[in-house]
Amino acid sequence: MNDGDRATAGERRENASFLAGNETYVRDVMMEGTVVYGIHAPDGRLLAVAPTRDLAFAVARQNRLDPLSVH
Repeated sequence: MNDGDRATAGERRENASFLAGNETYVRDVMMEGTVVYGIHAPDGRLLAVAPTRDLAFAVARQNRLDPLSVH
């Protein structure tokens, strides 16, 4: 691991705090003309995308997150 791969203490705190409650939000988003389902942190950051809502929820749960649907 080089210095560019290491997170600063502030970045580690920020990353820990945005997932502190383990909640994540799933909503449909348009990417390249296709509707996909975004998995978002509580602060709105996009964490991942999935082709279906069910898969987005499964991915969130596999990563110990509690997915909530957003319309």
